[in-house]
Amino acid sequence: MNHSSLRRPGFTLVELLVVIAIIGILVGLLLPAVQAAREAARRMSCSNNFKQIGLAIHNYHSAYKQLPVHGGGTTDSVTTHIWRPSETSNNGRLSYLVGLMPFMEQQGIWEMISNPLNVDSRGNSPPNASGNGAAQSLRNGGPFSPMGPTPEEILYTPWTTEIPTLRCPSDPGFGLPALGRTNYAACLGDSAERAHQGRWTNGSAPMGKTNTTLSIEIQGAGRGAFTTHESRRFRDVLDGLSNTIAAGEIATDLGDRDGRTIALNRAWQFVRNYAPNDCKQFLDPARPRFWDQTNNVVGANQGRGFLWAEHRPNFSGFFTAAPPNSEICSEQNAGNSGWYAASSRHQGGAHILMADGAVIFMTDSVESGDQNALALNAYRTPGGESPYGLWGALGTRAAKETISEQLNQ
Repeated sequence: MNHSSLRRPGFTLVELLVVIAIIGILVGLLLPAVQAAREAARRMSCSNNFKQIGLAIHNYHSAYKQLPVHGGGTTDSVTTHIWRPSETSNNGRLSYLVGLMPFMEQQGIWEMISNPLNVDSRGNSPPNASGNGAAQSLRNGGPFSPMGPTPEEILYTPWTTEIPTLRCPSDPGFGLPALGRTNYAACLGDSAERAHQGRWTNGSAPMGKTNTTLSIEIQGAGRGAFTTHESRRFRDVLDGLSNTIAAGEIATDLGDRDGRTIALNRAWQFVRNYAPNDCKQFLDPARPRFWDQTNNVVGANQGRGFLWAEHRPNFSGFFTAAPPNSEICSEQNAGNSGWYAASSRHQGGAHILMADGAVIFMTDSVESGDQNALALNAYRTPGGESPYGLWGALGTRAAKETISEQLNQ
């Protein structure tokens, strides 16, 4: 018997190369599908987080008969300006998210916040003053007062804690120069006037004193479900809970001059004097999502969503003027108001939370009216119809616009 006739023929080099090429083509075809499936899962998880926040808002309202105050908290006898740091009070700068902690299964964080805290984030006794100017410092080594210091205090453990429910899995932002990040911001309406300050005057202690002029201005501009320093109830939402946005998704900054996540510094130009799309001219023509290198942006530690406990619009607020994923810009720095849009790391839009608890994916192409129009305020058609179309109308709680589109997915 010829044993050589029993051998099985092997693959030739050409056949192996063909098989490898076919496998490579199949992998190339499957990878985008796998990546799309992963993003779909992340997007669903992001939506579920928002639903938990919506449920927490409703449970809070059921318990306290009002929404959590955006810009709430404590004041002290020394701090004279809303932007100054304080270690004995939070200067009335807490976001709506702080009050929601016990309703979001974050009882441990809430107990640290609501009680005196004797240990800082390094495990030491709380420090002496770390702020500037007339900042009120802790005495005799602490403890931190109930409800904590101002939200930029890096040695206060709750403010540096990353809370999973406040993070969208599609957003890769992590770590310094941010403290605890958030991807979910309060809707402050369609007009940005005085949104950082509300009716509180600056220049005298304690904070919280009402200024007549500012009261008139925030009454005309504070048209959203949340208004800085004000108590709001569901009964204030005359347009209907299903027609009014309570909160929206925001992308956090990655340090890359992304126009959506780091604000252009407008150097003391009041936001009442420029339209939502006015900052678009400063984007890089070659890379239109990013700021031109010749223009100034706010500080590296002032990125979008960098302080989950901070009420100021840059960190936990947005306006329904420019559509989702538009560029953002500030009156001067992240401590002031400015045009802050919703944004996300998802393709083509961002999630929004309606006041009735529904979560909707709003596309970048939502009808948003006249982007060259100046916003309404106390001196310019107060109480009028939003100039920013459907998007602007959804952001107002009581402007009585008619919503004819079907929003639910």
